[in-house]
Amino acid sequence: MNPLKGPAKRLTVFVGEDDRWHHKPVYAEIVHRAREAGLAGATVIRGIEGYGASRHLHTGRFLSLSEDLPLSIVVVDSAERIEAFLPQLDELVTEGLVIVEDVEVVRYVGREAPDTVDGQDA
Repeated sequence: MNPLKGPAKRLTVFVGEDDRWHHKPVYAEIVHRAREAGLAGATVIRGIEGYGASRHLHTGRFLSLSEDLPLSIVVVDSAERIEAFLPQLDELVTEGLVIVEDVEVVRYVGREAPDTVDGQDA
């Protein structure tokens, strides 16, 4: 487990729901890599409307085949771990926004993982 308390960094990546990396959703690849890197956690948040650098409005309000709604991937961890992870985003985020902010972690707890043997519950 990654104990996390006190000063930390919040990494937020803004991408479109339809953004792809090697035919996979970019958001899924970011979460996968964050998990592989041992980061404390990642959450994908789906927006209902938004626009970015292209100024094209993405919304779910209109009946449309092309939703491409905005997504935010949020990761909180130590400054060192977030900084070490940033180069991976250079490859993955070809359109979007990446920001890093100072945060204070007050509480970080999770469920205990079940005992496993060779990927099976013991």
